[in-house]
Amino acid sequence: MIALQIAAWLIALVWMWKAVTAWRGLPKIPNLLKPEFDRSPVTNPLLTVIVPARNEAKALPSCLESLLAQDYANLQIIAVDDRSTDETGSIIDKLALQNSEKLKAIHITELPAGWLGKTHAMAFAARYAIAVHHPDYLLFTDADILFARETLRRSLAQAEATNADHFVTFPTPIIKTPGEGMILGYLGVMGLWATRPWKASDPKATRDSIGIGAFNLLRTEAYQKLGGFDALRMEILEDLTLASRVKQVGLRQRVATAPGMVTLHWASGAMGIMNVMTKNLFAIFRFRIAFVLLACFGLTMLCLGPVIALALPATRIPAMLALVSVAALYALSAHHSKISTWYAALFPAGAALFLYSLLRSTLTTLRGGGVTWRGTFYPLAELRSDIISRRRR
Repeated sequence: MIALQIAAWLIALVWMWKAVTAWRGLPKIPNLLKPEFDRSPVTNPLLTVIVPARNEAKALPSCLESLLAQDYANLQIIAVDDRSTDETGSIIDKLALQNSEKLKAIHITELPAGWLGKTHAMAFAARYAIAVHHPDYLLFTDADILFARETLRRSLAQAEATNADHFVTFPTPIIKTPGEGMILGYLGVMGLWATRPWKASDPKATRDSIGIGAFNLLRTEAYQKLGGFDALRMEILEDLTLASRVKQVGLRQRVATAPGMVTLHWASGAMGIMNVMTKNLFAIFRFRIAFVLLACFGLTMLCLGPVIALALPATRIPAMLALVSVAALYALSAHHSKISTWYAALFPAGAALFLYSLLRSTLTTLRGGGVTWRGTFYPLAELRSDIISRRRR
């Protein structure tokens, strides 16, 4: 019983510590919606936005229309049809014809060996943009993202003002079902364990990096210094890895919140989000089974332990402290995510579904011998080999 009490208090203390550090750190992240950030870049730099799309006929039109409606004029958009089998290509062509001065269509019909589809599409478009347009900044985004009219102007102005080489504006998730809120709320809170976003601008905090596929803005010179996506050809987590490389080579990373300015709907329902995570989760642990098992044990203790401890009188107080701290983290995260604090009540269920998704991702990848995403199969041996080869560089 003493061992259980010690464990319960240790878990409570780490949750309380995380809540206090987040309470102190999160307000330091600038909110671009505030009046002082309603400005334009001083030097009026040329920005090229790259939108890779594979079978995105449903979401892509709204994304491109929101980009075309931006109030920043020195802007070019490249939409990449990456081997789509739906109407994505024709949608891009139609919009490009109607907006020929701003929108360029690129069609990719074959995927070269040794590449993931998305990284290849982004690398191809970036090479074209740099060779033809010579942009000062490149913004990589996804085909299902929606941008408020002032998004690019405010973000670019802040990136310029802070001398950022890599700038991320946090997207706001669109929640359509309780299941979506439950899982995304859990991921938002647990993400604070993976990295401290308020430390992204600290060059000494090399483990704290932020990369989000919805909004990765890079100075072109920085992108080239990193080797671009050519250096991440088989990287499933290209956004996270790119951000980590930014910090590792000493480039300047900056982040900002802007609730509702950059929005996306991850997937339909809890199961839809879990299907997306099937591709990503095993990759987060670099396809190492030992890391997955260790993570499952740690997450069970950290997330489900306090719930179990509530049933025992001897551990009830530390369990309550832990769960109150969890609720505080939901409340703090809600300021930028807009996910209701009430989803803290579903924290244990979110944890259980995340653990299930992690194990599902691992077993599915191992059983299939690789990852299948948007109709393309990527062998596990090649994914692991790419990770090993990049470590040796």
